[in-house]
Amino acid sequence: MADKDAAYQSLDEMAAEGDMMDQASEAGIEELEALRAERDEFRDKFMRALADAENTRKRADRDRREAENYGSARFARDMLPIYDNLRRALMSADEAEQDINKALLEGVELTMRELISVFKKHGIDPIVPQVGDRFDPQLHQAMFEAPLPGTKAGDIIQVAAEGFMLHDRLLRPAQVGVSSTPAS
Repeated sequence: MADKDAAYQSLDEMAAEGDMMDQASEAGIEELEALRAERDEFRDKFMRALADAENTRKRADRDRREAENYGSARFARDMLPIYDNLRRALMSADEAEQDINKALLEGVELTMRELISVFKKHGIDPIVPQVGDRFDPQLHQAMFEAPLPGTKAGDIIQVAAEGFMLHDRLLRPAQVGVSSTPAS
């Protein structure tokens, strides 16, 4: 019978054992809550890192496109005086010189056409304002203002130099003279 009594626990022993199980259960619950909090923290860090990587990829893609489209802007600006000089050379030749220097002028004209072709190939488009157009400060640079009868204030009265756009950005504004005739 002693073995039978030993196999049975007293109420105090059972209560103590229950308390230990409750404490172990509480410790397990606390550990589970800590693991859940840690999991949530890692999930948050992972999602932020994923978003940061996506933003970096988009930024790099945008920078690559901009470099592709606008990386040659400095070189293009350096080429514009060549265009202006070829244009002036063609415009300065009068009829007598055209007959004498026909081959030379033809060579200058072919060079001008090739330069325009290269400009178009690389997204460089001329801004060619006409006399009578409205002055647009986004595209034009006023070189002078003068009153001219028969015009309104803000009308272009002379075009000194063409402007150029590189894709959708202004490379050089068109240089123009603007009427300052007050409205009557």
